[in-house]
Amino acid sequence: MMTEAELSPPAPVPLREAVTAEPTKMSARGVNVFYGTNQAIKDVSIDIDMENVTAFIGPSGCGKSTFLRCLNRMNDTIPICRVGGKITLDGDPIYGHGIDPVAVRRRIGMVFQRSNPFPKSIAENVAYGLRIGGINDARDIDARVERALTQAALWEEVKDRLNESALGLSGGQQQRLCIARALAVEPEVLLMDEPASALDPIATAHIEELINELSEHYTVVIVTHNMQQAARVADYTAFFYLGELVEFDRTDVLFTKPSNSRTEDYITGRFG
Repeated sequence: MMTEAELSPPAPVPLREAVTAEPTKMSARGVNVFYGTNQAIKDVSIDIDMENVTAFIGPSGCGKSTFLRCLNRMNDTIPICRVGGKITLDGDPIYGHGIDPVAVRRRIGMVFQRSNPFPKSIAENVAYGLRIGGINDARDIDARVERALTQAALWEEVKDRLNESALGLSGGQQQRLCIARALAVEPEVLLMDEPASALDPIATAHIEELINELSEHYTVVIVTHNMQQAARVADYTAFFYLGELVEFDRTDVLFTKPSNSRTEDYITGRFG
């Protein structure tokens, strides 16, 4: 957790200026992350626009997932992790004295690389976050479960088996179920850490189509090792390397006219 003393002054953002007129949903300034004495993220500053898809790419170990976890304070769960800098949601800081990380995570949901359904029914998996949030009205829960499963493009496949175990779903269905579980609490931002890396091509296509549909109503940030996937689904792409944000721009610009030689070397396969 950052204290006021750890907040560094906002850093300049030389990587992208006025690429779009879209309003900013989340903003990071001068973010540094340490695991013990090892620095994993180095002075990252970025703006994430509302109702768009932003992709983080880069080789393994470059810091993209670590930075993603900063955006909803998941790094708080790692005792040796220390985060410095400033991250805001709608202009309000998400770190600092008196700010509840659980409340932050209700507004900024997360889907992990491997699907992790609970050993419960399909319906109870989706309702889990609602129940721990204090919602007990059965009709309200049922309506939200249906809405979330519909948004995750899963309702038609499971509507007649809601009381069956979620563990009986296919891998792609389980991942969409985890997306529905995140959507049920009605977040404003959805973070996805390589959501299709463990899936076959058909299931991956379903997830990519879903990401595009969700971006009409949510701000979506994904980490992906698949550059073709970033090119297909992302409006903006950020390239990370050795803990640094090397370049950030519209996806079409970054992939066709990168301004940094390291970005060009990565996307052309010279390293990574």
